Amino acid sequence: MNITQGQPAAAKKPLLVVTSQVVRGGISGRGLVFSLERLGHSVWFLPTILLPWHPGQGKGTRITPSPADFSSIVADLAASPKLGEIGGVLTGYLGHPDQAAAIAELVKAVKRHTPDAPYVCDPVMGDRTDDGDGGLYVPQATAEAIRDTLVPLADIVTPNCFELSWLTGREVKSELQALSAARTLGSDRVLVTSAPALRRNAIANLLAGPRGAVVAEHAMVADAPHGTGDLIAGLFLSRHLDGLSDEDALVRAAGSAFELVARSVKKGADELLFAEEQQSLGRPMALVSSRRVLETTSRA
Repeated sequence: MNITQGQPAAAKKPLLVVTSQVVRGGISGRGLVFSLERLGHSVWFLPTILLPWHPGQGKGTRITPSPADFSSIVADLAASPKLGEIGGVLTGYLGHPDQAAAIAELVKAVKRHTPDAPYVCDPVMGDRTDDGDGGLYVPQATAEAIRDTLVPLADIVTPNCFELSWLTGREVKSELQALSAARTLGSDRVLVTSAPALRRNAIANLLAGPRGAVVAEHAMVADAPHGTGDLIAGLFLSRHLDGLSDEDALVRAAGSAFELVARSVKKGADELLFAEEQQSLGRPMALVSSRRVLETTSRA
């Protein structure tokens, strides 16, 4: 336990996570809940859909609550007298486009209790393929609901390059294009995961924040398991709530994700090994470089 002037460190606030749930593997809700609890947060977890495993690992049954049932449980949570304990909200994959409106009401309810509780929207909707092309892997109606209903509410948005391009209608093939597009979203902070890197065989994470832009860059890991975007979003939220600067929070989040990926791949795993390699979540030793980015484009 950390002690300051003879007093225990303040407990971290619980977080609300709204995203998909898998039975096997560490993507999305499973990985996020474990990671955030490992960092000291209690987690309220609302699944948007239940899957046996990541869709990329094979066909499986999808169980999605009806819009009416989902809205009912959201209403229960929004009316809870304990909602005021929530210190931040993170949303990800949606199972149905109608979930966006219900989630928006829940975010607003949290904000009524705690106006400074940050809302992180991870707009999980699509990605680029190895040949550079990309596409949506959710129905277009779901992607539009995220864009039109959730992104405008968010304090922090964490798209990958394809998602940023789709959300803004802009080409995102260079660092400056990514930064320019990020500034058009209107959020306090936009964290672009897997952004264009300056070094070869490297991965960059670009953060456009209120005090400028910063990049955390590290070596690329071949055949990386799924789930790094979810993970970085959650880790950045936790470090942000710890009071770290944008640069320090980004470097810590990227370092943990990189180290966890590298250790998992080294062991031949097709999933992130959260339990076995959980030390990477708290105190990563991986080498991650950071640099400031000079903005030469308008923020308008």
